[in-house]
Amino acid sequence: MTEVSTNSLWELVQAERAALAEDLEGLTPEQWRHSTLCGRWTVEQVTAHLTAAASLGRWRWLRSMLGAGFRPHVHNQRRLEEHQGDTPAATLDRFRAIVDSRIAPTSDVAAFLGEVVVHAQDIRQPLGIAREPRVDALTPLADFFASRNFTVDSRTLAKGLQLRADDGPFSSGEGPLVSGSTLALVMTMAGRSAYLDELDGPGVQILRSRLASTNR
Repeated sequence: MTEVSTNSLWELVQAERAALAEDLEGLTPEQWRHSTLCGRWTVEQVTAHLTAAASLGRWRWLRSMLGAGFRPHVHNQRRLEEHQGDTPAATLDRFRAIVDSRIAPTSDVAAFLGEVVVHAQDIRQPLGIAREPRVDALTPLADFFASRNFTVDSRTLAKGLQLRADDGPFSSGEGPLVSGSTLALVMTMAGRSAYLDELDGPGVQILRSRLASTNR
């Protein structure tokens, strides 16, 4: 595992937000309403969620969670609605305003890198937008996902498997091999079964079964 400084992680977060903002600029009204890989949320709703995630420090996040009865889906929906504009253009303007934000409820910066990387792909993949995050942003995120559960059960999904990237230095674990791009490994650990077909190896079927059980 390669250690990456907190400042470097924040720079990666900011770069990935800026790249997503650029991709969102030319979307049509229909594309803003398009479904994503993130459950029932549309492109516009995922964008508003990312704005909310970059706008809550520790105490505001805690108050919001208390108000939601510590139900993350209620907290997320309320904050999403707070940061969604009257039009997609307004929602995008609000997202642009937080591109350089370093506000977060915890010190786990890799988790907030995951927030923008995963949700950006939640948007891009269904819309057929070809841009992918940089491997130097994906590698520390893959290390983080393989080492612990945070907002997703990534470590649980990867347990007992050998994960190996074919486009970068990421490698983790022992057991049946799962290989593929760092992006496909990250997205699968984040619970996105749409990326399973981009992976190879005897461990893929194990991952497929685990994700099927999780998504029931």
